[in-house]
Amino acid sequence: MAKITYIAFDGTVYDVEARDGSTVMENAVRNSIPGIEAECGGACACATCHVYVDPAWLEATGEPEPMEEDMLDFASDVQPNSRLSCQIRVSAALDGLIVRIPESQG
Repeated sequence: MAKITYIAFDGTVYDVEARDGSTVMENAVRNSIPGIEAECGGACACATCHVYVDPAWLEATGEPEPMEEDMLDFASDVQPNSRLSCQIRVSAALDGLIVRIPESQG
C-alpha cells in the first residue's frame, strides 16, 4: 500500500491508501476525490483525470508515453508536470506521492 495525497484546486487535502498495481485515477474515483472525472474509465481516451505531479515526484512517476501526451493536448492548463492519473501505476516506490487537481478537467 502507498499513501497518495490529492490536493484539490481549493486546497483541500485528501490522503488515500492505495493498493499496488492500481492507478492514481482508480484510487481517486474509489475515494470520491472531487475534480477527477475519469470519463473514459482509465482507457487513456480522454483528459478528465488530469493532475499535476508534485515536482519532487516527477522522476518516480516517469515520463508520459506518446499516447498520454496526445491526450494531454485535450486537457486544460497543461503544465510541464501534467499527467493523466490513469497512467500512473501505484507501487511502493510512490508511497507519499502528491498530486494536485486542476481547476477544471479537459
